[in-house]
Amino acid sequence: MEDIGKLLIVVGIVLVGAGLLIWLLARLPGLGHLPGDIRIETENVSCVFPIVTCIVLSLILSVVGTIALNIIARLLNR
Repeated sequence: MEDIGKLLIVVGIVLVGAGLLIWLLARLPGLGHLPGDIRIETENVSCVFPIVTCIVLSLILSVVGTIALNIIARLLNR
């Protein structure tokens, strides 16, 4: 039971971190308005498909994740 408690705490911390990251990224100017992002607006409906923004964020997060995993792997091999 102790392992499950630790796992739940870690998952909770990761979810809070992801929520904060999404909240902060939503406040950055220009995100969702890059060239290639599709925006359809009518009188009553507004629909956004941020294709290019998703690709850019995916590349950035992949690079950051790879660097973080490299650092963790090096620290664990000491």
